[in-house]
Amino acid sequence: MKPVEAPLPKFLAASGHEGIVYREPYGVTLIICPFNGPLLLSLRPAAAALSAGNPCILKLSQAIAATDELLLGLIPKYFEPEALTAVSGNRETVTQLLQLPFDFIFLTGSVNVGKVVMKAAAEHLTPVLLELGGQNPAIVDETANLPDAAKKIVWGAMAWGGQWCTSPGYAAVHESVAEPFVAQCKKAVVDLYGKDPKNNSDYSRIVSPSDVKRLASLIDPSKVVSGGKFDESARYLEPTILYPVLWSDKVMEDEIFGPILPILTYSDLANLLLKIKSLPKPLAGYVFSRNQQTINRVLSSVSFGGGAVNQTNIFLFIETMPTEEWEAQASGITTASMDSIPSRMRSPFSSRHPTWPSITCFRPTTWRRCKR
Repeated sequence: MKPVEAPLPKFLAASGHEGIVYREPYGVTLIICPFNGPLLLSLRPAAAALSAGNPCILKLSQAIAATDELLLGLIPKYFEPEALTAVSGNRETVTQLLQLPFDFIFLTGSVNVGKVVMKAAAEHLTPVLLELGGQNPAIVDETANLPDAAKKIVWGAMAWGGQWCTSPGYAAVHESVAEPFVAQCKKAVVDLYGKDPKNNSDYSRIVSPSDVKRLASLIDPSKVVSGGKFDESARYLEPTILYPVLWSDKVMEDEIFGPILPILTYSDLANLLLKIKSLPKPLAGYVFSRNQQTINRVLSSVSFGGGAVNQTNIFLFIETMPTEEWEAQASGITTASMDSIPSRMRSPFSSRHPTWPSITCFRPTTWRRCKR
């Protein structure tokens, strides 16, 4: 990257001095890739690191053998091993890699894995960027357009089999509209995936049989109002809606990462916001309302990385809207510029017209037919 001239006090500039800022690469970078978005979340950080002069090692997820095979074949074909190389393997492979003194580590994964990586990085004082998930709230107040909110939240929770870090983790709905909202959610499942989601090619499978088993263990049969069936051998779990859910229920203990939507109720927005703030910070946050005061209150009270008003997940497709990973920490930064002061960015995407755009515009099969 080209050196950049820095502004100086007048008396220094007038006496022939100049200040130059040089940017230099961190060095060898380890990129630990997830199974979801396996190309986007491996090649994109690699492209960023390489463009800044950092050679990279990609640790691929063993859960996606076909993608691993593709990358392990293509990368050595187009890159010198000194610039970019890829390895696959199990947990032991990651453990061995983390013992090496990398100059920077980038991880997309769970909070538990993030703790392991950060602990290992601390041994070498290696700066890290941890892109982690969380239990993302979708708040629906009494003024919301219920059919629109239900369809968008169901789509957000079920798309990609719910295996995306910004998927709504639960819906917190005002008690006065909870029952009609649940009815609209049940209708939305059928509208989106039909009466037989298992045979719908638009409905994703779960990454492994063991993950199906894990997800099934979170389902309380007495609270299933839609779905609940599963087939471990087929890596299938029905789009599942649970109601009424309590904060103390097992399904609310951690990020779900699957096609399960718990629906809770609230009576007082202030108490709901206090409860959400008492939990680990979510990666994403959503609010559905036609009351601007409510929207402003939620946005000013709840910390999250990226989110939306009267939408879900759409901000992911907008390049100009940064998403801050709330659990991410880049240690070792010593500059005093504004872009390195400990502060966070978040990008709420707002739909002023809650019924547009249709979420079907973001499905590949209908992308070209969508227009305003």
